[in-house]
Amino acid sequence: MRKATRWLLSLAVLIGTATAGSATAGAATAAEPKTKDIKDRILAIPGMSLVEEKPVDGYRYFVLNYTQPIDHEHPSKGTFQQRLTVLHKSVDRPTVFFTSGYNVNTTPSRSEPTKIIDGNQVSLEYRYFTPSRPTPTDWKKLDIRQAATDQHRIFQALHRIYGKNWIATGGSKGGMTATYYRRFFPHDMNGTVAYVAPNDVNNDEDSAYDRFFQHVGTAQCRADLAAIEREALLRRGEMVKRFQDWADKEKQTFTNTGSADRAYEVMVTDLVFGFWQYQPAETACAEVPKPTVSTDELWKWMDKVGGFDSYTDQGMEPYLPYYYQAGTQLGEPGYGYPNLAGLLKYPGINNSRTFVPKDIPMRFDKRAMPDVDHWVRHHARRMMFVNGQFDPWSSEHFELGKGARDSYVFTVPGGNHGSNIAKLKDADRTKATAELLAWAGVPAPAGTTPAPLAHPDKKLDKQENRRMPMLRP
Repeated sequence: MRKATRWLLSLAVLIGTATAGSATAGAATAAEPKTKDIKDRILAIPGMSLVEEKPVDGYRYFVLNYTQPIDHEHPSKGTFQQRLTVLHKSVDRPTVFFTSGYNVNTTPSRSEPTKIIDGNQVSLEYRYFTPSRPTPTDWKKLDIRQAATDQHRIFQALHRIYGKNWIATGGSKGGMTATYYRRFFPHDMNGTVAYVAPNDVNNDEDSAYDRFFQHVGTAQCRADLAAIEREALLRRGEMVKRFQDWADKEKQTFTNTGSADRAYEVMVTDLVFGFWQYQPAETACAEVPKPTVSTDELWKWMDKVGGFDSYTDQGMEPYLPYYYQAGTQLGEPGYGYPNLAGLLKYPGINNSRTFVPKDIPMRFDKRAMPDVDHWVRHHARRMMFVNGQFDPWSSEHFELGKGARDSYVFTVPGGNHGSNIAKLKDADRTKATAELLAWAGVPAPAGTTPAPLAHPDKKLDKQENRRMPMLRP
C-alpha cells in the first residue's frame, strides 16, 4: 500500500504521537474543551482524517484513516493510511478496541464486549489488508509486532479523548491479534477478551488436530463426512470439469494453485475442517449427503461447506496478508486424511505457500508463537479466552500457567467458530460477564446477575460471520 513528502508526514505524525504518549490521560482530556464536537476532537489528532460519517441511532459513527509508519522501527521510511472506525457513545463510557484481524467492516456494528459494557468501540483494519496496504508493498513489514504497534499508536492517540477503561477484543485471527497486542504492550488495555483464537506454538507438531477429528461429534457424523469426502474425489473428473466451467463463466482463475484440479483437491481436504468450523452440529450432521447423492446435490453441499469461490485466485486475494502471516509467523493446522488414501494426486499442496504468489518470499519465524505462548502462560493479566468444543481451531488454544493472574479460559459446549460469552453455560457466562464488567470499570449492581448493559439492537448486534481461511499443509 514522494519520498521527501512521506518523510515529513511521518515526522509530523510521530511528533503528535509522542505528545499524546507523554501526557497523562486526565491531563490530555482536561486540555480539550468539553463543548467541542466529538468529530472535531477526533480530527484534531495529528494524522487522523475523515472518510465519512454515517448515521446511527444513539451513537456517532466515523470511518477514518490514520497515518502510520510502514516500519515502526524506521519511521522515516514512509507511511500508509490505516482504516479504522469509531462508534462513539460517550467519553464517559469505557471503550472496546476491536479487530477482526482482517479488513474493517465499515457498516456500524457492536462486538459482544461493547454490548456487555455499553461502551464506545474503535475497530481497526489489520495492516496490509486493502485499503490499508502500503504501495509499494514490503511484505517483510507485515508481522505481529508491527501490527501491535499500529494498535498502540491508535490507542495513544484516542486515549486522549476516551480516558476511561479500554478492553481489547476480537474473534479468530482478531482474538490472536488482541492477544499479541497485550504481549507487546501489556499496560495499554485494562482487559482482553479473545474469542476462538488458535495458538500454534509448534507449527511442525499438529497432532492435536488429528485427535480432534478422531473424537469430535458422533461416530456416525464422522463416518458420514469421511465417506462423502472420499466420494468427492472418486468423482474428481466430473466435478473438476464443472469447477472449471463455472470458473470460466465467472472469470475466475487458478494461477496460485496451478489448476482447477489442484484447487479442487485442496477444497476436498478442507471439507471436514470447514464443516466443524462453521456448521451447527445439531442439525448439519443429518444433512451430510450419502455417497449415492447426485452430482448436483454434491456440488451444492460442497459449495455450502467450503465455497468453491474461496479456492480461486480471486477468492484468495483478499486474504493474502493472512496467508503470508500463516506461512511466516502464525503457523497453520495440519492433519491426516486416512479416508482419502490412494486418491490424493498432490499431497502436501494444502498450505499457505500455495496461496501466496511465488514472487513474494516467505520464511517461517519459529520464535514468534512460542514467545507469545510463554508470555500468556506466565504474565497474562485480566485476559479471557473463549473457545468452542467443536471448533477445530480450538484444538490448539491458549492456556494459562501459574504466572497468569485474573485470567480465564472458557469453552462453549458444542460450540463452533462462532462461540461467545452468551453461549457459555450459565455459571461460566455469569463469571465471564462479571469479570469483563469489572475490568471495564462498570461492575454490575450488587445483588443482580451480571448481564449486558446495552439494550439489544438488531441492526448493531448482528454477528459478523467472517470465514477464516482453512489451510492445511
